[in-house]
Amino acid sequence: SYKRHITHRWCARLAASGLPGTDLAVEYLYGKYIKNLSVSVINQSGRIILYFLGFLERQGATIYTLTRQDISAFVQYEQDREQKPASVVNYLRAVYAFIVFLVDQGVLPHTIMQPKIKVKLPHALPRAIPADDVQRLLSAITTVRDRALILLLLRTGMRIGELLHCKLADIDLNEQKILIYQSDKTSVGRAVYYSTDAQQALLAWLRVRDASRQYLFYGQKDKPLCYEAARSIFNRCLQKADLQYSGYTLHCLRHTFATGLLNAKMPLECLRVLLGHSNLEITRRYARLSDKTREEEYFAAMDRILKGDADEPH
Repeated sequence: SYKRHITHRWCARLAASGLPGTDLAVEYLYGKYIKNLSVSVINQSGRIILYFLGFLERQGATIYTLTRQDISAFVQYEQDREQKPASVVNYLRAVYAFIVFLVDQGVLPHTIMQPKIKVKLPHALPRAIPADDVQRLLSAITTVRDRALILLLLRTGMRIGELLHCKLADIDLNEQKILIYQSDKTSVGRAVYYSTDAQQALLAWLRVRDASRQYLFYGQKDKPLCYEAARSIFNRCLQKADLQYSGYTLHCLRHTFATGLLNAKMPLECLRVLLGHSNLEITRRYARLSDKTREEEYFAAMDRILKGDADEPH
């Protein structure tokens, strides 16, 4: 399987590095594979642990003599490289997960976790695309495949990796539904739905695509379209719409989907399930982004204040 291939690849790279502690790292990664954790988790863990062990060697330290100061130095090094705070947090999270394993194995003392080093994340808002720019983008799409790809992302809220791994067998055309059997990010399956305009774009693509391919959007041989190709498609469409300097990304389509449904009064819990969020707090970010109900209430209240009747009952 692909998951086994990824696990073997990172274990081989760790072993070939010759860095101290790679035998423990290999055992740790195989443990993740046995627990059936997602490909993205295994891939990220292998990459970050190999990187962290290389950092320790350059610092003259090893995983066996690891101290809290070494972890702090690693965080500072990443910050000095001007890594985004979210990236530093992800690196630190992966490192600490490995450290917990080492503590459980008796390699490191419990005291290394007391207290854990934390990086405060800014509460950045998800970026949605305004309605006018959405229309400009859609109007600029000239190919059947590209229209189906972008409209399905915009109307389902799927992560790009989920759509690229979507197979024909996962689509229910009658119910306008796509089944995601296992999310790359959360390993939790769900169903998503798509609108009439996305259905029309999908049917148009199904009429001209290679019917022998199993993936809805395919690349070379029988593999799914890769992320870089999808990003190039999106960037070309942005350029045709004269939005190339807007800073929009493929993931903005997911944010636009979520914000639109929230403004159409969809309950947060329902939106959480559609987006595949494991925690409602993640979904609440969209409530801070653009809640039309709150906006309307504000202007209605301000209008009453300006008219001088704020003290009257309403």
